[in-house]
Amino acid sequence: MAGSMINIENLSKAFENFKEAQPFPYCVIDDFLQESTAINVASEFPEFDSESYNGIYNNPIEIKKTCNIWDRFKPSTYKLITFLNSPEFVNLMSLKTEEQLYADPGLHGGGWHTHPAGGKLNPHLDYSIHPKLGLQRKYNLLVYLTPDWEDAWGGHFGLWNTDKEGRPLDVVKEIAPKFNRAIFFDTTMNSWHGLAREVSCPWNKTRNSIAMYYLREPSLTADLRMRALFSPTEEQKGDKEIEELIMRRSQIKGNDVEDWDRK
Repeated sequence: MAGSMINIENLSKAFENFKEAQPFPYCVIDDFLQESTAINVASEFPEFDSESYNGIYNNPIEIKKTCNIWDRFKPSTYKLITFLNSPEFVNLMSLKTEEQLYADPGLHGGGWHTHPAGGKLNPHLDYSIHPKLGLQRKYNLLVYLTPDWEDAWGGHFGLWNTDKEGRPLDVVKEIAPKFNRAIFFDTTMNSWHGLAREVSCPWNKTRNSIAMYYLREPSLTADLRMRALFSPTEEQKGDKEIEELIMRRSQIKGNDVEDWDRK
């Protein structure tokens, strides 16, 4: 089934220098999905104002919507996410990373992600320990699915290096969200990531992606962080309201963040 869904050769080639990548292990896989799969899944993304999205974020550090409810996915999307969670694909990624990985059938934090014009996502660290399974979130797979995305529309994925205190310092890598491009990266290596550029696409477009997460047994040194930890952008530094927002965001439980964003 793998060959009918993804380009195995492209994936394998991308992993050749995965562990040596800086500022933390990552790889970029162009033409990740078979073309027909990418086109079909892209066509199934809801409009930004659709009620299909159950995660709504609209605040100074993140503007986006998400959906991880299986029953809302249309057939091609449902099949793809089923495959990306399957033993076949998880075993393949376990071989590539040389460690035993597990899927997250609940798609906690995963599924559809969409950013509109003006969309943003500050540099952040993902949560470390899965709140339901107790496993450590180890790797993140992002698949970009907006056809004909133009570089001038921004929305570039950014990877930050860190200062001596472990806080994000400089963007050392920007990756454009090109159609059918995937990014796979280690989220446990002080892996500050986010949108290096605000989304500036036309109002009738959105920056669409599917996010998947792969878990492992927690290491002895695993951070016990249960919520994402954000950092202010350069122009937000010293803003007390932003600092309070970041603190609250790191402590919010369940769907409280969506409810709070709607206020």
